Amino acid sequence: MKKIISTLLIFAIVLNIVSAQVPTEKTLLWQIKQRGISKPSYLFGTIHLMCKDDIKVPPIVKERFDGTKQLYMEIDTDDPKMMAAMMNNMKMKDSVTLQQLMGSRYDTISKVFLSVTKGTPLSILSVFKPIFLMSYLYPTLLGCMPASWEKEFENMAKEKKKEIHGLEKLKDQFDIFDKIPYQEQADLFVKLLMNGDSSKIAMQKLLDIYNKKDVAQLNQLTIMDDDLKKYEDILLTNRNQNWIPIISREAKKQPTFFAFGAGHLGGVNGVIALLRNAGYKVTAVMYE
Repeated sequence: MKKIISTLLIFAIVLNIVSAQVPTEKTLLWQIKQRGISKPSYLFGTIHLMCKDDIKVPPIVKERFDGTKQLYMEIDTDDPKMMAAMMNNMKMKDSVTLQQLMGSRYDTISKVFLSVTKGTPLSILSVFKPIFLMSYLYPTLLGCMPASWEKEFENMAKEKKKEIHGLEKLKDQFDIFDKIPYQEQADLFVKLLMNGDSSKIAMQKLLDIYNKKDVAQLNQLTIMDDDLKKYEDILLTNRNQNWIPIISREAKKQPTFFAFGAGHLGGVNGVIALLRNAGYKVTAVMYE
C-alpha cells in the first residue's frame, strides 16, 4: 500500500510540474528569455488564412517585433525558389490522381467545386495532393479573399530590413502530407466541399477562438479533431520538438521574432511548454 501511495504521489507531482508548463493565458504574443540572454525574443501565434480586413497588427505586437533583429516563420516565405518548389511538391507521388481517389463521386464533386470556386475546373488540379485543394474553398468559407499573417510579417520584416528564415524546409513541410494517406485527404476535402454550411460554421468557430487568443483551445481543436487527431505527432508534436533547438539557438544569438501557427503554442507538447521544460522563462504578453 505504501508503494502504491508513493507511486501515486510521484505521479501527482510530475503531473503538476507538467501542467504548470502548459500556458493558460489568452494571448498570441509570448516573451522568451533565459539566463545570460540580455534581450528577449518573442513567439506569436498566427492563423494561416483569414479576411485581410481582420488582420490588424496590435501596437504592442509591432513594438515587440520592431525590437527584434530577425524573423523566423514556419518556412522562409522570402525564398525566391519557393514558388517553383511548391509546384513540384504539391503533386501526388506515383501518378495518383483525384479521379482515382474519388471514383464514381468525381463528376458530382467536380460540378460542386466549379460552382463554389466560381469557374475553377477540378481537372486542372487532378494531380495535386487533396489537402492543398482546400485553399480554393477558403474564399467561400470566409466570405472574402483570404490573406495571411505570414505575409503581413514578411512585409513588416522587409520594411525594417530584417532577415527572414524558416523553422523548417519547404520540402519537409510538404512531405508531412505524404504521410497522411491521399485517400484520407481526398475524403476530408470532399467532406469540407459537400457540407458547405457546416464547414462555414466550423471555420467561424475557429476564427472566434483565434480572435479570443485562446491558444489552449486552438491546440485542443487540432488534437481532438476526428479527422486529424491520429496525425497529431506528424502535424504538431514532432515539428514542435524539431523547432525547439532552432528557437533556442537563434534566441541566444540575437532577439528574434518567431511567428507560426497558433495551434503549435499550447498544450503539453506545445512550443511554450517545451521551451519552459528547456529552462526558458516564457511569459504572456497581454494586449487588447
